[in-house]
Formats: sequence, C-alpha cells, structure tokens
Amino acid sequence: MNIAIIVHGGAHAIDAADIDAHKNGCLEAAWAGWSVLQNGGRAVDAVEAAIKVLEDDATFNAGYGSELNAAGEVEMDSAVMDGRDLSAGGVGALKGVRHPIAVARRVLDEQPVLLVADGARCFARDCGIALCDPQEMVSDKQRDKWERRQREGSPGASDGHDTVGCVALDTEGNLAAGTSTGGTNENAPGRIGDSPIIGCGLYADNQTGACALTGDGESIVRVVLAKTTLDLLREDAPPDVAVQQAMEILQKRVGGEGGCILIDRQGRIGWGHNAANLSCAYFSTGMTEPVAFVHKTEEKEME
Repeated sequence: MNIAIIVHGGAHAIDAADIDAHKNGCLEAAWAGWSVLQNGGRAVDAVEAAIKVLEDDATFNAGYGSELNAAGEVEMDSAVMDGRDLSAGGVGALKGVRHPIAVARRVLDEQPVLLVADGARCFARDCGIALCDPQEMVSDKQRDKWERRQREGSPGASDGHDTVGCVALDTEGNLAAGTSTGGTNENAPGRIGDSPIIGCGLYADNQTGACALTGDGESIVRVVLAKTTLDLLREDAPPDVAVQQAMEILQKRVGGEGGCILIDRQGRIGWGHNAANLSCAYFSTGMTEPVAFVHKTEEKEME
C-alpha cells in the first residue's frame, strides 16, 4: 500500500524574506510525519507528529507562533479526524498547552468531539499532558506586534498568519486530517473559527479522501468547506479539480479566501488556494525526499 503526507503552513501573503522559513518549517513537518508512516505508524499519529513541528515553529500561527487575541492572550484551536471510523477530536480557545494537537488527538479517543476553554485544559491535565503558563506561549514577535497595534490604534485584521494542517495516508489505507491555529489577529476572546469544527476545517473518510483547510474561518464554516471539498471528489478526476471547485465556492458564495490540501483514497495528492500564497510540503511513495514550496495564486492560474 502506498503512503503519503502533505502539510501546509497557511494560505496568506508571505513576504519574500519569510519564504525560506515557511518552506523549511513545512519540510521538517513532512519529514516528521513521514517517519511515522514509513515505520508502519497510523495516519492519525503521523498527522500529530507533523503538526507538533509546526506548533513549535514561531513562523506559523499555531502553538508558540500563535496570534494574540484582543486581550493580548494566546487561545488555540486544533482538531484531528480518523477516516477509518470517522472518529474525531477537537479543542477550542485552549490556553497554556504547548501542543494543542496532542490534546485534540486524545479527545479523538473519547466520547466528546469538541472541548473548549477551561474544559479542554482540564482534560489535557487529566490526560497527563504537560501544561504551562499561558504567557509562555506568547512569542516576542507576536507580543511586539500586538503592543505596536495598541499604541497606533490600528485595526485588528489579520496580516498574514493562518491555520496549519496535515493530511496523511498510512500503510493500512487509512486517511487522517489535522489542523491547528492561534486564530486571527486580535480576535474576540473565546472566538472559535473553522479549524476544530469537523466538516468545516477538516474531514477524513476512507471511502473518499481527507482534507485540511486554512483561510477565512467564518467563511469556511458557512459553506462547510471540508465536507464540501470531499463531496466534489470524482474517481476519474485528479484531487486538484475538487480543490479548485471548492475554492470557487468559497469565493463566489461568501467572498472568502483560503487554501486546501487533500489526499484521496487512491493516495493522490491535491492542493490549491485563492489567497496570495500557500506554503506546503508533500511526500509519497516513489519519491526520494519531500517537496516544499511557497506558491503564488497567479502561478496556479498559469498552469
């Protein structure tokens, strides 16, 4: 059975000076997940391993690199879904945990699908997952940016950070998807976007495929974009076709921007976006090493 993995670091405008950091971070994450798959590990565990790498990298809006909300705090969302049995676990508005994806992975094995705020943090503690002071999750870069905006009184729109995600296919033919994010810049405390909501920010089903989304959370939720993307998959068409159709729905129906990574049940990899850039890395059977890139919208249109 073929194995495959694809990760993304968000769909947004990426400055030229930051391109290498995005490519290298995605590359390291892909290697981490690939190591799990290559050793016969489960897709859900490969997804967790890959996203942990992105959560530790302040380049990305997840874990330590998370944006600060309007109160100057880090609140994180994450989710994992297993295409084998449609089990899923998510956390929202979580504080004081270094790896929200690890907490979501533990929720997947329990009855609830989504835990939020203090309930999610208590669950992590009860599972033996190490907690930390919430302030330890605030990077110097994000603190400086937040304080500058407070001084200047500038609006709190996001300026280039987004959800990270991963999709994997293991040796047993099982698919999984995962997401992690720090939300949008200066969002209201307690705000939860698409990332931990099953069918919106991610979906995995062995019968069709698995995908992970990034972009305008509220817009993605309104069109249930992850499930919509998989519903567009056709056996005789490459996954990129379904992704492109999904991006068109996102833009035409609700004016949203975003990106998507996907693996279908045949192990074919697809990706696409209608935001300025998308950072990605992927690895599949037959390749000698992963490919990492930062893609521009106009490049996709020219292909």
